[in-house]
Amino acid sequence: MADNDGAGFRADWAQKDFYQVLGVKKEASADEIKKAYRKLARANHPDSNPGDAAKHEKFKEVAEAYDVIGDAEKRKKYDEMRSLYASGGGMRGGFGGGGGSGFNIEDLLRDRAGGGGFGDMFGDLFGGARRQQARRPTKGPDVETSATIGFTDAIDGVTVSLRLTSDAACPDCQGTGGKPGTKPHICPECEGAGFVVSSVGGAFSMNETCPVCGGRQLVYDELCPTCHGSGRGTSARTIQARIPAGVKDGQRIRLRGKGGAGDNGGPAGDLYVTVRVSSHPIFGRKGDNLTIDVPISFDEAALGAEVKVPTLGGAPVTLKVPAGTPTGRTFRIRGKGAQKKDGTRGDLLATVEVQVPAKLDAAAREAVEAYRAATTGSTLRANLFEGAG
Repeated sequence: MADNDGAGFRADWAQKDFYQVLGVKKEASADEIKKAYRKLARANHPDSNPGDAAKHEKFKEVAEAYDVIGDAEKRKKYDEMRSLYASGGGMRGGFGGGGGSGFNIEDLLRDRAGGGGFGDMFGDLFGGARRQQARRPTKGPDVETSATIGFTDAIDGVTVSLRLTSDAACPDCQGTGGKPGTKPHICPECEGAGFVVSSVGGAFSMNETCPVCGGRQLVYDELCPTCHGSGRGTSARTIQARIPAGVKDGQRIRLRGKGGAGDNGGPAGDLYVTVRVSSHPIFGRKGDNLTIDVPISFDEAALGAEVKVPTLGGAPVTLKVPAGTPTGRTFRIRGKGAQKKDGTRGDLLATVEVQVPAKLDAAAREAVEAYRAATTGSTLRANLFEGAG
C-alpha cells in the first residue's frame, strides 16, 4: 500500500512491476497485455468469486496495472518513471520519506507547479492533475437572475443595477475545505489518486471520483467550520448591467464576464438575465413593430381625415385616413417601431377603431336622422339573407 503519512505520493506505484502483475514481459505487445488482463480479470472477478478476499484484491491489482500499461501513452511514461526510479533519478532514499534526501509530496507538488520533470509524469499517469485543479485558473460559475424594466426602456435600452449572490471560495479556508491552520494528508481511501477503481460487471472496471476526498486527493482531519468542508461560500455584489435596445419580454440576455469570479486568476463566468417588460398604457408590441389603437369618429371614417398619432418617445405623426375606411383597418407608419439587431427600427402599426357615441345632442341626432333618411333602401344586409337562403 502507499505511504499515507504525507511524505510519499503513491510510492507503491513507483515500486510496483505492473508487467509482473499481468504476467507479461516488458516488451509485450498491446494485444498480449490486453489478453493477459482479460484472462486474469475473468479469473479473479468479484462476481465469480464471492467471499474470496484474496481474489478480490488480485482483481484490483490487475485492473490497476492494466489502467497504466494498457494505455500506450501512460505505458511510455510509466516505463520512463521506472527507469528513473531504478537508476536513482534524484530520489535516493526512496519515495516513502525514510532516510537520505527522501522524496516528499511537497517537493513533488513544487516540481509539478513549475512544470516538467517527474512531477508531470506522476500527474499524467495517475490522475494527479486533479490534485492541481485548484491551482489552475478556472472559469467562474455562470449566474442566473431576472430584471423587470419599463416598456420604453426595453425599446431604447437601459442600464440597471442588479444585486447578485453567487458561489465563491470559502473566505475562511480559501476553498481548501479544511479548518484554517491545519494541514492535509493523503486521502486513505484512494491513496492520493483522487479516484477509486470499481467493477461495472463482467471483466471490466472503471475509475470513479473518490467519495471521501471528492477527487482532491488530500483530506483534512478537521473541517472548516464555516463551509463544513465544501470549500465553497457565497458572495453578494451589485453590478451595473446594460440591457440592449429592442429586448423582448421573456428574452434571456447573456452578459459575458459578469458572473461568478474565477479561481486562481481564471476568467469570470457569464451572467444570464431574463428580462421582464412592463406593459404600456397606449402602445403594444408585435415582434419589432409597435402597435397602437387609434379611435376615429364616424364622419372621419366616412369622409376621410388627417389624424394625429403619437409615437413612442418622438413627435406625433399625421395619419391620412381615406374616405370609407372601415373600423379595424391597420396603417403602417414606417421606422417608428422597436430597434432591431441591425440598428434599424421596425414600424408602428396603427389600427383605427370607429367610435359610436353613446349619447347625441339635438343637433347631432337631427344630422344622423337626416343621414338615415338619405340612405333609406340601402342593401347593406342583402348578402346576409342571400347567404342564409
